[in-house]
Amino acid sequence: VQLQASGGGLVQAGGSLRLSCAASGQTSGSYTMGWFRQGPGKEREFVAAIRWGGTSTYYADSVKGRFTISKDNAKNMVYLQMNSLKPEDTAVYYCATRGLRYYSESYNRDQSRYDYWGQGTLVTVSS
Repeated sequence: VQLQASGGGLVQAGGSLRLSCAASGQTSGSYTMGWFRQGPGKEREFVAAIRWGGTSTYYADSVKGRFTISKDNAKNMVYLQMNSLKPEDTAVYYCATRGLRYYSESYNRDQSRYDYWGQGTLVTVSS
C-alpha cells in the first residue's frame, strides 16, 4: 500500500485547509485510515481515524468539532477538513492505514499498529 498525503500549506489562524490522502496498491487489507501529526518539538500524535467500511469516525479531543475526516471509497481517498485552525495545529500531518488484525478502535492512537504511512504534509498556522 502506498499513501500520498497532500494539501498542506500556510494559513492564518481561524482559516481552513483540506488535506487529502491517496491510497494505492493492495488496499483491500486496509480497514482503518488515520491521520496523525507531529508539531515542532513534539511527539507524533493521533488526530482522527475513519473506517474504510461504514461511517465510524474518531477524533482527538484537541480537534473535535473543528476537524472532519471523510473518505471516498471509489477513489481510495481520505480527507481531513480542518476548520478554525490554531497556531498549535502547526505540524506535519501524516496519513496511515492499519488492517483487520488491529480493527478495534482501541488501537486508533497506537502508531505501532498502523502498517503503512504517507510521507507527510506540512501545515503552518500563523497567528
